[in-house]
Amino acid sequence: MLEPLYTIKIQCVCCERTFETSRVRQSFKKAIRTDSDFCAYYKEGHNPDYYVVRVCPNCGFASTENSIAVLNEVQRKLYRDKLGSSWTARDYGGKRTWEQALQSYKLALLCAQTVRDKERIIAGLLQHIAWLYRYKDETEQELRFLRYALDSYVRVYEVEGGSVNNARLMYLIGELNRRLDEPYEAVKWFSRVIHDKRIVDAAMIRASREQWQLLREDMLAKKLEIPEEMKASQ
Repeated sequence: MLEPLYTIKIQCVCCERTFETSRVRQSFKKAIRTDSDFCAYYKEGHNPDYYVVRVCPNCGFASTENSIAVLNEVQRKLYRDKLGSSWTARDYGGKRTWEQALQSYKLALLCAQTVRDKERIIAGLLQHIAWLYRYKDETEQELRFLRYALDSYVRVYEVEGGSVNNARLMYLIGELNRRLDEPYEAVKWFSRVIHDKRIVDAAMIRASREQWQLLREDMLAKKLEIPEEMKASQ
């Protein structure tokens, strides 16, 4: 019987020691369903999101495969001074519980913020933390981290500009606004995806139209004033 987990060897970008971390096999990565902000649900014990973060048991530096690939001496010192000096050796290399997955993401977030990794990495970590709370129906914490993720994704958009490759990012900003009960902001972002002729990402245009319609029905039900963009498309 094939085990869902297998191990890979990683060289820590901070202390340069090699350690093992677990991954979920591709054949077990079939989502049961996916939420409109890309949060995926898997069979019990097979959630690949639990294993995205690699935590060095030696120095405690936590990162993902998309995180910063090389640390300079200044970044290493920043990490050691702020976080590494208080690290007590523990191993996240085997099967992870929900609590261990949450700890690993929060460690990665602190590391990314300390060494000033790319804003997109920080935003993704914040969103994954929100999803972990969603799995446990901890709505208050979920919404708290979705708000942090939204602010971070807006900063990503401001840095990267209106690239036509950012349809998914624009959709996501709209969807997080919708989930955080900011309907007017959500309309603006969905509208950009739908009406910008340079965007050819059919999946994101369709998703934006669906959420736009959902939002419109919700706003009518709540007797909120309908924005001009929505009136024009009636």
